[in-house]
Formats: sequence, C-alpha cells, structure tokens
Amino acid sequence: MNGGPADLILTGGRVLVLDAAFTVARAVAVRGGRVLAAGGDAEIERLAGPATRRIALDGRSVLPGLIDTHCHFEDAGIAEDTVSFAGARTIAEAAGRVRAAAGRTPPGEWIRGQVWHPVSQLAEGRRPTAAELDSATTAHPVHLPIGHSCVVNSTALRLAGIGRDTPDPPGGTIERDPVTGEPTGVLEAGAQRLVTDVIPPWPPERRAAQFVRAMRRLNELGLTGVVAGATTPEDLAVLRRLRDEGRMTARVAVMVTPTGELNPTTDLAGWAAWFAQNPAPDERDPWLREAGIKLQADGGMTLRTAAVTEPYEGGGLGLPAAEPERLTALVKTAAAHGWRVGVHAVGDAAIDTVLDAYEAAHAEHDIAGRRFVLVHASLIRPDQMRRARALGVLAAAQSVFLWDKARAIRANLGAARTARAVPLRTMIAEMGIGGVCAGTDFPVNPLDPMINIHVMTTRRDVHGERHGVEEAVSMQDAIRLYTTAAARYTFEEDVRGSLEPGRLADLVVLSGDILETADVRGLHADLTVVGGEVVHDRLGALAPVAR
Repeated sequence: MNGGPADLILTGGRVLVLDAAFTVARAVAVRGGRVLAAGGDAEIERLAGPATRRIALDGRSVLPGLIDTHCHFEDAGIAEDTVSFAGARTIAEAAGRVRAAAGRTPPGEWIRGQVWHPVSQLAEGRRPTAAELDSATTAHPVHLPIGHSCVVNSTALRLAGIGRDTPDPPGGTIERDPVTGEPTGVLEAGAQRLVTDVIPPWPPERRAAQFVRAMRRLNELGLTGVVAGATTPEDLAVLRRLRDEGRMTARVAVMVTPTGELNPTTDLAGWAAWFAQNPAPDERDPWLREAGIKLQADGGMTLRTAAVTEPYEGGGLGLPAAEPERLTALVKTAAAHGWRVGVHAVGDAAIDTVLDAYEAAHAEHDIAGRRFVLVHASLIRPDQMRRARALGVLAAAQSVFLWDKARAIRANLGAARTARAVPLRTMIAEMGIGGVCAGTDFPVNPLDPMINIHVMTTRRDVHGERHGVEEAVSMQDAIRLYTTAAARYTFEEDVRGSLEPGRLADLVVLSGDILETADVRGLHADLTVVGGEVVHDRLGALAPVAR
C-alpha cells in the first residue's frame, strides 16, 4: 500500500465530501493528518492495517470540520472569570447576579460581565443604568459589555474620569440623563475605551487558559476553525505561544486591531507607523494566521446604531462609527502596506461607506484578489452585492441575529426590512457561494452552528416566527457556507473545508443524518477531529467496528 495504511477509518455513515458534486460517501480514511480517501465501506476497509483505528458511524453524518468566520471565540473560555447573564429576564435579576459576584470578589477588584443583550433579553427592553448597578455594589467597579456598547456602575465611571463635563470621544457617545446631564453608565462605540483602558488586562497565564477552554468549546460544537473577529496584539502573542507549545485544538485566523480599537484614535502618521513595523503576513501556518485588519463603520440593528439610508421606526438613521474620509484613509493605508481589511458594516449606509473606501483603495492598490471583507452586511442591498463582487469582496454574514433578536429588529426596522435582513439567498445569487460565508458573532449570538444552520434554512426565530422565508437557503448551501466557502476567507479552499483526498483531516461526526433530520438543532457533535487527532468525543469513544 503506497504510503502505508490509514491511521483512522470511519465506515457505515453518510460522509459529505463537499466536493463540487456534493458527493455523499459511506466511509472516509485518514492518514498523516490528512484525508486519504472517501468512498464505499469496502473500498475504505482495504486501506486499513493492523494498527488502524476503526469507528462505526451507524448512519451518522460526517462533515468537514465547521468554520465560524466571525466570532469572538475567546469569550467561550471566560465563564470562570466573569458574570453570566444567560437566562436573566429583568434588570433586578441582572443586578442580583452582579451582587452575588460582589459577594465573592475582594473589594476594589473589577467585576466583569460576559457579553449579553439586555434590549432583546430583558422585560424592560433596555440596558441597566449605573444607578441600578450601584444597587448591587459600589465597592467594586463593574463593566458589562453589550456588543458595541457597555454599561458600567458609578465606581467605574469615577475610575475612568467620566463625569458630566466629559466630552464624547471621537467615534463614541457617553449616554447622559436628559434632565441632569449626568452619565447614565451606558457607553456607545468608541466611548467604551474610556473604561476599558483602565481595566487591568488578564494575566497572560489566565488568558492562555481562557483560550484553551474556548477552543475546547469550539470542538464540542464540531468547530475546527474560526476567524476571531477582533484580536489585540497582546492576545495574538498569547495565541502564538499556545501554537508554539502545541496546545491549540482549533485553527484560528485573527482579524487584528493594531491599537486594540475598532476605531483607532491614533493619528494617520501613527497608523502608518504601525504598518511600517508590521509587514503584511505571508503565513502558511495551519494553526494560526493573521487574516487582516479589523475596523468598524457603524453599530447594530437592535440598538438603532446601524447606519441606514431609510429611517428607523420613529426616526433616526443610526450612528456611523467613523467619518467616511477617516475610514477611507485608514483602509488605504492598510492596503498600501499589503494588508487585507475587514470592516464591521451592518446598515446599508455603512456598507456604502465601506465599499466607497474599498473602491478608493483599489484605485491606488489593486485589491481585487485580496478578498477584503464586509463583516455582517446585514442590510446589504442587491446593488451593493454587485459592487462587492466586482471587487472580490467577501461578506461574512450571520443569520443567527434573527434567532433571538428578530422582534427587537422588527420593532426598530419594521417587518419588511426585517424580512430582508441577512438576505443569504440573494447574496449567494448575486455574489456566488464563494463570496459569502457563515458565522455567529458569538457571544452576541449563540455559538452553536446547528442553531445558525436552522435559522439559515428556515428563517425561523426562537419563538417559531418566520422572517423573510424567501431568503432561506438549502441545507446544502448552508453546509457549504460553514465549510468550503468559509475556507476561502483564509485562502485555504485547497487545504481544508472538504474531505477530498489530501485535505487536512478536520472533520465532525454528527449524532444523526443532517440531510434527513427535520430539526438540526437536535444534532450534536459526537466526534471532532482536527489534523487527524480526536479533540472531542462526546460518547467517550464511538463504537469500534467489529473485526
């Protein structure tokens, strides 16, 4: 046998190869960390040797390892160090969780929350105030992140030097009481930096442990790779150490925030100086790579901060996060130094601004083959899709925003625009399946890819309501968006994303047949393999094939 026997064979299932023909095989063989072959049971059995591990699939689906192309996966590892608001339904309950954390935290230490979404989650339909958090503790500074905003207590405001006369920083807003003018504790966009700058960073060892736990959580969900949505240079250094120590169990591409900000406050000379010291990456590392630079053009649909061309219900056009000229200058500088750029753009006005910036950069530095990214593109129009395709721009979209936030989005945008939000079917038609990829924006939304695939294929939310069913995609397309299309984000479509021979042996065994299951939310990852190594085995070891 040329090259020796397989290390691992899996037989008796439905192996979705994800080649151009969407071949469904019965079995797959792995050798040396790569796919050896996929085919019939007898064909694959012939590749086994005395030491080959055999696994019986019993009709389960095997897919290429799933790739989330936009999430903040590190938050999956911080549960031990932060306060969770999962399941909280009122501000009083949320304050109670802060109070409980204060009881086990030495006075003066920061209480940090996990990202949550009070506007869609709480009965009050709003974010808590500093005064409400003060009812839980003033002996500790409190910082609760909420996507592209946060809420803090008065102790944190004082430590950050934020008072009635503090001006709004560039690209941010300090929410103020309309009567007294005092800060309410809510900080939008760039104003968050006023507080985050005074929060002590996680010690490197603790941060490393958080990343390791986060990767294990990815594996439990069948995820073998992610694009980290916004990674600081400090976090990148921690990930490099984990890679060098062989402690990574998922492949990570990072979108870098050079200054730690989505909207850098440095002047253009300082911005250019960073690129002069950090040449564009030419990485071929299979575990960790720098995928580009991350910037931000607006906010989100639920907070009415996505920049739109048609007013929100009740008025307003959202909150641009950067002046167009400034954003264009930042993009052009990155492009001139060979870096790819991905910009957070939710509303159609923000998408216009980003595409204008990309076209301006393209006029000076050809970006057509560099796959610049529209991150989110939730309210993208067909004409914008065509502009993006002409530049080779990808859209990293997240249908799962409709899962538990559709009612809040509908209250802000109306039913018709909510039905058009995250228009995956139209995006695929206009941009091609290779121009779109799937992600979750975790922790803003659930990380579980089965929830996302459920929404992608049904447009059904957590309440069972459907929004824009005409934008639902087929199961085949949904799987491609998590595999072959996702691999294009990192220019790895010839390396991973399918189970064709020679590809990296990243795969997931699901608990059932994904092509025949009525509700994929009931499926679990029974086995996850990365580079031929088992990194997750839900059942403690699938039954070996009898010999």
